[in-house]
This record gives sequence, structure tokens and C-alpha cells, in this order.
Amino acid sequence: MANENYGIALGMIETRGLVPAIEAADAMTKAAEVRLISRELVGGGYVTVMVRGETGAVNAAVRAGADACERVGDGLVAAHIIARPHKEVEPVLEATTK
Repeated sequence: MANENYGIALGMIETRGLVPAIEAADAMTKAAEVRLISRELVGGGYVTVMVRGETGAVNAAVRAGADACERVGDGLVAAHIIARPHKEVEPVLEATTK
């Protein structure tokens, strides 16, 4: 399973609270052809949402998600894109999506 995602970009948005996370996830999936792969309740009220897709689509999605998150308050903590995660990172991602 790890090989099917190798080379597919990963986008992550971390928020302070669930409402900004849902807003970001909604905006990301509407803005570009990406797949929402995970929502992690990190603790302390922090939530991370992750998407996968082609690099350009993930870039557009993360930008849209970050903008949407900022519109609902100061919930945006971080937004980051990894264009091609190394194959050794894939097992970590698989563990978070189960």
C-alpha cells in the first residue's frame, strides 16, 4: 500500500479547534482534486487535517484551506506541503489514517 502513494503530495493544516479544521477541510476538498486522508485530534484543542493529491492541486487546496481557516478566527496554527514524501514516511502516514 505504501507504494501507491509514493510521489503523491501531502498537504497538512493544523488548527486551534475543530470548527476551523472542518472549515479548512471543506475548502480544501472544494478547491482542488485532493483526497482527505486524515483528521487527527492532536490534543490541547489542536486538530490536523491532511490531504493527498498532485502537487499543484495540494498547493491550491492548502492555500484555500488556510484562507478559510483564517476567516473563522485565529484558528490557523500551521499549513505545510510536502511535494513528494519519502517512502519511509508512508508507514507513519498509514498509521495515522487507520
